[in-house]
Amino acid sequence: MSAQSTPAARNSASMPESARDLRYQSGFGNEFATEAEPGALPQGQNAPQRAPYGLYTEQISGTPFTAPRALNRRSWLYRIHPSVKHRPFEPMEPGRLRSGPFNEVPTPPNQLRWRPLPIPDQPADFVAGLVTMAGNGDPAMHSGVALHIYAANRDMDDRYFFNADGEMLIVPQQGRLRLATEMGVIEAVPGEIAVIQRGIKFRVALPDGAGRGYICENYGPLFRLPDLGPIGANGLANPRDFLTPAARYEDREGAFQLIAKFQGRLWSAALDHSPLDVVAWHGNYAPYKYDLDRFNCINTVSFDHPDPSIYTVLTAPSELPGTANVDFVVFPPRWQVAEHTFRPPWFHRNFMNEFMGLIRGQYDAKAEGFVPGGASLHNCMAGHGPDAATFEKAIAAELKPVYLADTLAFMFETRFVCRPTRFALESAELDEQYFECWQGLDKRFHERLRDGRK
Repeated sequence: MSAQSTPAARNSASMPESARDLRYQSGFGNEFATEAEPGALPQGQNAPQRAPYGLYTEQISGTPFTAPRALNRRSWLYRIHPSVKHRPFEPMEPGRLRSGPFNEVPTPPNQLRWRPLPIPDQPADFVAGLVTMAGNGDPAMHSGVALHIYAANRDMDDRYFFNADGEMLIVPQQGRLRLATEMGVIEAVPGEIAVIQRGIKFRVALPDGAGRGYICENYGPLFRLPDLGPIGANGLANPRDFLTPAARYEDREGAFQLIAKFQGRLWSAALDHSPLDVVAWHGNYAPYKYDLDRFNCINTVSFDHPDPSIYTVLTAPSELPGTANVDFVVFPPRWQVAEHTFRPPWFHRNFMNEFMGLIRGQYDAKAEGFVPGGASLHNCMAGHGPDAATFEKAIAAELKPVYLADTLAFMFETRFVCRPTRFALESAELDEQYFECWQGLDKRFHERLRDGRK
């Protein structure tokens, strides 16, 4: 993207061949209606005595039945086999996946940073490649988050997965993800995100042979678009830019494995059919994707660096007004034009807790060390901000308009302290020298003498 260009989503000419056969419906939280076979969607009612094509009628509810209409999320599915048809679940090894409560090891107050996790040498699909870095809260209480990185090198093939503990916001950083879900197929590339809600079954293919990225597992209320307040009716992430798949089904029989994440543990059940057999559906509880290049930044044209809340793409609120269970914030290419101010993020200590990742390019607060695929964690009241090199450059910079072109960073900001896992604190990718990036911030104070001289 050049400094003169207008942000735009990827068009079909630039899409990989595998993505051109996919169909999407536009809008955030819309009432969608879609069928993969003509006449498969009942008209005028949800549960007819006999559904078309001999399909089974099934509702999936993402909120209580009695949730206010504006917040109520549910969809009606018309499927070849009902979800109840499977063998009993049995426990399975979780690998490096962890869940709340996060109490493996004491949580240090230090600033933490990690280099990118390597793609595994041994075969690992999306589920086997999940690594939990930190988290808070408890899925049993529907509060808090878990923060994961996935690093995988093979397709799931005959394995399927659903998460009963929370919805999953997936941020690819390397390689495409092809997410075949009950509602249809999503393909997400680095620079896009995908959200799969609690309970929805899916499997993951890796069209590029390997993939790595970040996941926020949201135990709390569903992600929604933030209120705009004084910004007005438009800006930030526009609802029409969110894409939900059209109906697409698998009619496959054989030996399949269904993996469930339930109450922090993994469980496995045998199936004799693909669970992605929904021929038609309607409702407003469905997975979606969003192109971060569509985000319309709101920024200062006067002075002072604005709060990062203006970069919020999605928010999952808590019971406390103005306090999110988790916010998803993105720092995309943008203009900086503020005058008479320090333009990079200032030094700060927060009540909220920040887990950051970098998709591409360079983050404007860190000249070195924070690389694509890496991550950082700054918990409650841990001081952080620009490194010494960035600070020196910023205070000497000519304050003319500058376009930040080569960057795409993000942040999961959550109200509870993020407690690292044992793996995260003992990993070879932990940057033990992270603190050094601030040690060059030498004393700059010049005491003014009583006679007024410096």
